[in-house]
Amino acid sequence: MTVMNGAAAAQRNAWNAAFHELGLPWYWDVDCDLPDAGAERACVRDYLARHQAHLLTAYDADFLVDAIMATKERCEAQFVACGADVTAAIDWRELRQQQIGI
Repeated sequence: MTVMNGAAAAQRNAWNAAFHELGLPWYWDVDCDLPDAGAERACVRDYLARHQAHLLTAYDADFLVDAIMATKERCEAQFVACGADVTAAIDWRELRQQQIGI
């Protein structure tokens, strides 16, 4: 198991909360390198092209990147505003399974 520092855990939780909220059945686990600040848009665009290319046949890449980025930033702000432990481990697979009834 990889141990994450607080900042990495907070970022990972914000990304995964955004994916979950948007109904995207993906998440970034501890083995996934998080994008560097300033390179997030390019990283998300690359991720879409390499791992979710089917979405690009139905949606404009900029639209998807904008939606993901805006949702991630809002989730991150909400975590902070409500005083949540942004470094807490969240089992996104478990949340997704419960949501779809597995």
